[in-house]
Amino acid sequence: MNENTTDIVTTVTEAVSKLTGTEASSEEITETARVSIQEQVTRTATILERALDHLKNAVPSLLMAVLVLIIGVIISRLIAGLVRRTMKRSNIDGAARSFLVSLIRIILYMVVIIMALSVINVPMSSVITVFGAAGLAISLALQNCLSNLCGGFIILFSKPFSAGDIIELDGSVGNVEEISILYTKIQTFDGKTICIPNGKVSDAKIVNYTASPTRRIDLRFDIGYGDDFKTARDLILEVIHGNRRFLTDPEPVVRMTSHGESSIVIDVKVFVINEDYEAMRYYLLESVKEQFDVSGIEIPYKQVDVHIKDVIS
Repeated sequence: MNENTTDIVTTVTEAVSKLTGTEASSEEITETARVSIQEQVTRTATILERALDHLKNAVPSLLMAVLVLIIGVIISRLIAGLVRRTMKRSNIDGAARSFLVSLIRIILYMVVIIMALSVINVPMSSVITVFGAAGLAISLALQNCLSNLCGGFIILFSKPFSAGDIIELDGSVGNVEEISILYTKIQTFDGKTICIPNGKVSDAKIVNYTASPTRRIDLRFDIGYGDDFKTARDLILEVIHGNRRFLTDPEPVVRMTSHGESSIVIDVKVFVINEDYEAMRYYLLESVKEQFDVSGIEIPYKQVDVHIKDVIS
């Protein structure tokens, strides 16, 4: 006997002696050890045989699941590409288009994974429960992000403004630099970049200065009570009509609006195209001041006239 067999025989001998309380012969011990070893070998062989049979039965299902997964991924990519090309022909914003394509691709991949799992007989009720619980946990953890996400969809599809527009939003005025899914980025006229969450944007009051192709310049000019209103009005109209960048339709309005404490107030309303608004506003202010100076029309300071009467005591 080799060393391993001797150890087994010794172990069996001790076990038999403890059980019977008597000394067993070497032949009996050898026979007992042989039977024990044979039982272990038979049991191991049975387990291996069952594992191989199970693997043989599972291989076709695994191959089919892998095939379903590969074909599903290819079809999902084709569908996502078709959706992307279709959306490019529409007026959907680029950020919304990219997000929708990514969302559709993720949903298709999830469907493919569920189909592959069903091929290998994974219980779908358990899979759906896991997905549902994970979705609920994610939605609770990312509540603010989901609010901004929904706000981004509202902005991108309702289009209250677009990239490049000049808007007033949340007390800030500037050019819309970028509309993403979660934030709207505004470049103010003094060079600041402001990122506003889309959840706030969708609930805020938005003033879009470039939604219309034209914009009206509203100005007020003060002249003294001793100056001629008609002359001042003609000078303002002369400045307006002398520059073609001021629009004549609608017709410019130059009218007296009030009698102030120390001046007569003239309202000026004239339309220009959006691109010319800032430049023409400055031009009108400067040109009217020059014409008033040449014609001797005073733009008065606020003043108080004090009249002193002699009182005879």
